Amino acid sequence: MAGKSKTMYLCDECGYENTNWFGKCPNCGKWNTMREFRVSQEPAKKNGSEARREQRSVKFAQIERVHEARQSSGIRELDRVLGGGIVRGSMILIGGDPGIGKSTLLLQTSGYLCENGRKVLYVSGEESLSQIAIRAQRIGVDETQLDLLAETSVETILDVIGQEQPEVVVIDSIQTMLCEEAGGVAGSISQVRESTAKLLRYAKNHNVAIFLVGHVTKEGAIAGPRILEHMVDTVLYFEGDSRYDHRILRAVKNRFGSTNEIGIFEMTDRGMIPVEDPSGILLFKREEPVNGCAVVCTLEGTRPINVEVQALTSSTVYGNPRRMSAGFDHNRMALLLAVMEKIGGMPLGGQDAYVNVAGGLRLDDPGADLAVCAAVASAFLGRPIPDKTAFIGEVGLTGEVRGAQLLQQRIAECASLGFETIYVSDVGTLQQPEKLKIVRVHDITSLLRGLFGKRKPEAEQNGETLPF
Repeated sequence: MAGKSKTMYLCDECGYENTNWFGKCPNCGKWNTMREFRVSQEPAKKNGSEARREQRSVKFAQIERVHEARQSSGIRELDRVLGGGIVRGSMILIGGDPGIGKSTLLLQTSGYLCENGRKVLYVSGEESLSQIAIRAQRIGVDETQLDLLAETSVETILDVIGQEQPEVVVIDSIQTMLCEEAGGVAGSISQVRESTAKLLRYAKNHNVAIFLVGHVTKEGAIAGPRILEHMVDTVLYFEGDSRYDHRILRAVKNRFGSTNEIGIFEMTDRGMIPVEDPSGILLFKREEPVNGCAVVCTLEGTRPINVEVQALTSSTVYGNPRRMSAGFDHNRMALLLAVMEKIGGMPLGGQDAYVNVAGGLRLDDPGADLAVCAAVASAFLGRPIPDKTAFIGEVGLTGEVRGAQLLQQRIAECASLGFETIYVSDVGTLQQPEKLKIVRVHDITSLLRGLFGKRKPEAEQNGETLPF
């Protein structure tokens, strides 16, 4: 006889539960996030290991300090994002657009772990064993001692894990898993939550590292309840444009490391190849400098990367000028344009302005402000920025140029790539590498004067005066 169940409603954003549906979540205030799911009213059966037992609190000073053991995945970029390697007993969720390389990366990781003597179980709920074998042969991991399983039942998967005792398990994907105790179809809120809870419990109790592949919605968030991201230890997102070969793996949650690190890969027919020199694929080599291009040495975690910022300005034909950006925050761009007009004296109010970060990378680093301002000024004045010149600095509302994080490491990266001049804020002491000229600027006006002199020749002919 089918067990009794009742209808509950769960908020996708915060995990709030209630027996009634609300258009607006009472807990987080988000609209249209309450989703229906059914839960069993029968008490869960407990075996000996799950039975209630007497517990007592422990003094903090009495806790034994155990060194956090990590094992290398065999892929340097993945280890960087994870914080140094895979932690035993952790659960790692990887999300991204379809076809971006999630399954390929995990299959490669499984192969490398097997080559290093680790026992790995790769579970697929989407592909047959023959399909996995074809992909494994293409990326060169078919000769390893990797265990494969095509299954969607969580209970069956846990039985296999208990029998074979792997050190690492890959579940591809969590939205295809089915749990007997949860109602609904695969991918529903109750199924995703209960399946993840069972796998998480096993990972913690048996010290097994588990990778989960997660589907994403059209908004780019991992499908299913948001509580899924709260349950796991690490959440990684694959970013990338289908028009480019490189992919970026970014951590948005990591209980065992920093969330600032990124891993950069190149998608090839042999799988995901770690990129040795990110600046080399993001910088375009030109014979002569062009208007509206500036280079910034940005920071992703502890890794300095040189990126090209492009800008274009043109006289507007409408009442309100257009402001568009790709790879750079639109509101931040509008703020910088206002500073350049008010403090720098550049009449941008009647100009359409466009900013683009070349290579498909998105810049969230405040240290990129100075490069954006330099690129916009170059496009507006029609004067190219000298070749082998980089910019690092944050721009404030009063036009001052502030310092950037890990400035010395960024300068060293520019020097290693052959840059000759770098503009930075006039703050602190710096070690100047050989053959690299460091130009200190304290505000936007001093930057424009240093780059372009006093004023544009066309402005002199028209009787216009610019403060720089």
